[in-house]
Amino acid sequence: MDPAANIEINIETQKWAIIGTVKHALFVKQYQDAEELGEKMMKYYENILQEHKHEDLTDIKSFYRLITEFKPALTSILKIGEDYDQICDMVIMQFNVVLNRIRRQVNENVPTIKKIRGPTLPGSAKSIKLKYFCTVCNQKFEIPPEIEVKLLNSDNKMELPKHCDTEMVIRISKPKKEESIKKDEVTKKKIEIYPAELLMGHLNSKESNVEYLKILSVGIDVGTSTSHLIFSRLTLRRETSFLNMSNRFILVDREIIYESNIIITPLIDRYTIDIKSIIKFCEEEYKKAKITPEMVETGAVIVTGETAKKQNAEEIVSRLSSESGKFVSASAGPNFESFLGAMGSGSVNQSCKLQNTILNVDIGGGTSNLAISSKGDVISCSCINVGGRLLGIDEKFKIWRIDEPTELLMKELNMHYQLDDIISEEDARLLAREYAKALVEVMQGPATSKIAKILMMTENLKFTTPIDTYSFSGGIAEFIYENGQYSNKYQDIGHYLAEEIMILMKNLGLSLSEPENKIRATVIGAGAFSLSISGSTCYVDENIKLPLNNIPVIPVNVTRDDLTPERLTEEVNRAFSKFDMKEGEDLAALYFKTPIYAKEELLFILAKSIEKALPNSLANKKQIILLFKSDLAKLLGIIIHRETSIQNNLICLDELTLEPGDWIDIGPSLHKPPRQAFPVTVKSLVFNQKKKNE
Repeated sequence: MDPAANIEINIETQKWAIIGTVKHALFVKQYQDAEELGEKMMKYYENILQEHKHEDLTDIKSFYRLITEFKPALTSILKIGEDYDQICDMVIMQFNVVLNRIRRQVNENVPTIKKIRGPTLPGSAKSIKLKYFCTVCNQKFEIPPEIEVKLLNSDNKMELPKHCDTEMVIRISKPKKEESIKKDEVTKKKIEIYPAELLMGHLNSKESNVEYLKILSVGIDVGTSTSHLIFSRLTLRRETSFLNMSNRFILVDREIIYESNIIITPLIDRYTIDIKSIIKFCEEEYKKAKITPEMVETGAVIVTGETAKKQNAEEIVSRLSSESGKFVSASAGPNFESFLGAMGSGSVNQSCKLQNTILNVDIGGGTSNLAISSKGDVISCSCINVGGRLLGIDEKFKIWRIDEPTELLMKELNMHYQLDDIISEEDARLLAREYAKALVEVMQGPATSKIAKILMMTENLKFTTPIDTYSFSGGIAEFIYENGQYSNKYQDIGHYLAEEIMILMKNLGLSLSEPENKIRATVIGAGAFSLSISGSTCYVDENIKLPLNNIPVIPVNVTRDDLTPERLTEEVNRAFSKFDMKEGEDLAALYFKTPIYAKEELLFILAKSIEKALPNSLANKKQIILLFKSDLAKLLGIIIHRETSIQNNLICLDELTLEPGDWIDIGPSLHKPPRQAFPVTVKSLVFNQKKKNE
C-alpha cells in the first residue's frame, strides 16, 4: 500500500483558509472589491480542482494540487506584480505549516504525541482553537493564524467570510490531541514531502530581490490580405536568489490596451505595397490610442506572407520602424511568423496548461504557418504557400488577382485563366480544394505529392511527438470557426478554402480545438513575444546608439578546453568566410553557444583572444558585438575594456539562444542609467526570395 495514502488532510478546510488569507490581504491593501474578488477566485479555484479530481486520489496529491494551482487561481483576479508576489509569500507560509507537520509525522522514526495548540484566550492560561462555522451546512473551517489572533485581540467587529451565501460565525473548541503514532505504524520508507515554494514555483519575493519592468509594446502586421496593429503593456519580472542566479528579465504578463481597425492591405500594383497608405493608417491608429511614437519602448513590424515578397517590403519595415517608436523591427521569415502565430493564438500556453501537443495553423491571405507546441514549447515550425488571397475573385467570379502559387497550381491542373477572366465556381472550388489537400497533407507528415512539394516554403515539420489536437488562427480561422457560415466578403477564395479544410478534417477524424485569438494572432505575437531580454549582466558601450538592426549572427565554435588566441582567430576567420563576409568590413555578431566558465583567468584569455582575432575591426573602428548563451557578458566586457586595446564600440550580451542564419535587432535599454536589460529580437529576413521549383 502506498504510504502516502495514510496521510490525512482536510482539503476543504485548507482551501477556505487560503481564500480567507487572500481576502484579508486584499482588504488590507485597500481593494474595495476584496470580497467579490475572493469569491471569483474561489470559483476559479474549485473548477480547476474539480477538473483533476479523478487524478488526485489521495489527500497529499489533492493538497499538492491546491498548492500548484494557487498561482493560476490568483492570476484570475490579480495582475502579476508586487501585491501578487506578497500574497504568494503569505500563503506559502500557510502551506508549509501543513507540509512541515506531515513531514514530521511520516518521516520521523521516533513515535511522539503531538498536540495542536491554538492561541491563548485573553486573561486565561488555557489554549483554545477558533473555527469558522457555517450555520447552513454545519461545516467547520480553519481560520488563518494571523486572523485568529486578530479576532481574539480586536475590540472592533470584524466582517466574517460567507459560506452558502450566509456570513459564518465563530465557534470556540478545545484543541484535540493527536493520536500517538505507534512504532510499528511508522513506515520505514521515507516519503518526500516537497516545500510549497517548489511546488508553486515561487521564491520569496523579498529575499529574491524581485524586480518588475512595465513596458509599452507595439506589434504592426502588414499581411497579404489585411494589415493591423496592437498595443500591449508587457510586465517583465526578474528575481535574483541562491536558487536563481540569472539576472534575466522574463515576460510574465501581457495586457492588450488597444486593438486597431483591420484594413485590406493597400497595394499600388501586383508587386508594390502602398507605403504612404500604410503609414497614414498607423498614424491614425496611434492618435486613436492616444499613444505617441516616443511612448513606445519595444515592439516589432512584420511583413508576412505574399506581402514579404513585394519589391518594397524591406523599405516598409524600415519606414515603419523608424517612425513608430524606439523599437526593434522584425520582418517575418516563414518560420518566425509560424512561431509568432502559435504564441499569439494562445496555443503554446494552452499546450502548457493541458500538458499536451497542439499543431496550430495560422492561415492568412498568402501562407499557412504551422507550429507544433508541446507542453509549452514550440518544437517545430514550417510554412506552405496556402492562403485565401492567392486568387482574388469578385461576386461575379471575375479574377482581379492571381499570385504566383496560384499560377503554378493552375498549370498543374491544366487551367489557363488570366486577370479579368471569369472563372467558374467549380474551378474556384477545385483550386481551394487542392490548396486544402496540400495543407492537410503537411499537417500530418512530410509533403509527398507534387503539388504540396511545389507549395512548400520551408522544410517539413518534425513530428517528434504525436499531435493531440489541431487549432487554426489567422483570417481564414474566422471562417473555420463560424460553423459553416461562409461568405465572400473579402472577394477571394478564403471562404472556399475554409470549407474544404473542414471537410477534410471531418473525414480524417482530426481533433479540432479553438484558440484564444484568431485573426489577430500574429500581430499579438509580434507585439509581445518577438523579443528576448538580455539580462542586466551585460556590457554596452555608452557611446553606441541603439537600436541596431539586421545584424547577422555568426556562431564561433570554441570551447573552454581549446581556448587560445590562435584557435579563436582561426575559428573567427572560418566563421566570417562561411557567411561570405570579411572581418573588419562587415558588421556581424559573434555568438558563443558553448558554455565558458565566468572565471576571471579564463575570461582574461578570452579577452586577449578576441583582441587578436579582430585586428581589422579594431583598425576600422567597427562595432564588436559578442553574444553568449551563458551568463558572463558584463564581467567579460569589463575585462576587455581593462586589459585590451578595445576601449569602445563594444557590446556584450548574454543569456541568448541563437542559431546559424539568425539575424538580430538590439533595442535601447529598458532601464534608465545604468544601462541594463536590452531587448533583442531574433528573426529571419526573406525579402523578395522566391522558391525555386524543380
